[in-house]
Amino acid sequence: MPIYNASLKELDLSEVRRYAGLARADFDEKMIEEAAQEALLLISPRSAYAVYDYDCQRGVIKADVELALTGKSIKKHLAGCEKVLAISATIGPDIVEAITQHFDEGRYAHSVLLDAAATEAVEEAANALEKMLSPKIKAQGFASRWRFSPGYGDWPLEAQQEFMPLTCAAEIGITLTESMMLSPRKSVTAIIGLYRPEQVSDAVGKQGCQSCGQKDCPSRKR
Repeated sequence: MPIYNASLKELDLSEVRRYAGLARADFDEKMIEEAAQEALLLISPRSAYAVYDYDCQRGVIKADVELALTGKSIKKHLAGCEKVLAISATIGPDIVEAITQHFDEGRYAHSVLLDAAATEAVEEAANALEKMLSPKIKAQGFASRWRFSPGYGDWPLEAQQEFMPLTCAAEIGITLTESMMLSPRKSVTAIIGLYRPEQVSDAVGKQGCQSCGQKDCPSRKR
C-alpha cells in the first residue's frame, strides 16, 4: 500500500479559471492568483495506489475480492489492459474549511476561486502520482491509459463503494459519505489501465471531458 506525498509549488491558473466557470469571462487575474497562492498554503497533498491484475474479457479486477466493473465506457476504456492502477488522492480538509469560511464571511468571489484552485490542486496531486509512477510502469513493459473515475461516462458513481477500498483511500484519510461523495471533498479516486503497447493499439476513443455525457458542465474543456 504505497503512499506518495507530492510537493505542489504552483497551480495552472488557466485551469483554475476553467474550474471556476470563467473560461470565457473577463475576470481579475490578480484575484485568481491570490486564490491559487492561498490554496498552496492550505493544501496537504497525499496519494496512494495499488496494482491489480485485470481480466479484460470479463471486466473484472482481480483483487482479494474480485470486482466486476459495470458500464460500457469503463470496459471500453480498459480494453486490452492486463493490469490496473487503482489510485486515490486528496489535499486534506483545511482548504475545504477555508472555502466555507470565506463564503460565510461574504467573500463569495474569493470562495468560488479558492474552490476552483482546490479542484486544480487535487488534479495536480493525482498528476504528480502518475508522473512518479511512469518510469516504473515503463520499466515493466507497460504503457498507461488516462485515469477514469466513478461517475465518468456510464460507470456509475455508486461503484465508488466497492472501488474505493481498492485505492487504499482510507490510509490517506479519505472516507465515503452516504451519498457516495468523497470526504474530504477535494479528493479523487481513479483507475488507470496498463497495457503492453506491442500487443494493443491505444485507440480507446475520446478522453477526459469528451468521454463524459454531461455536456452542460461549466468546467468542460472545449
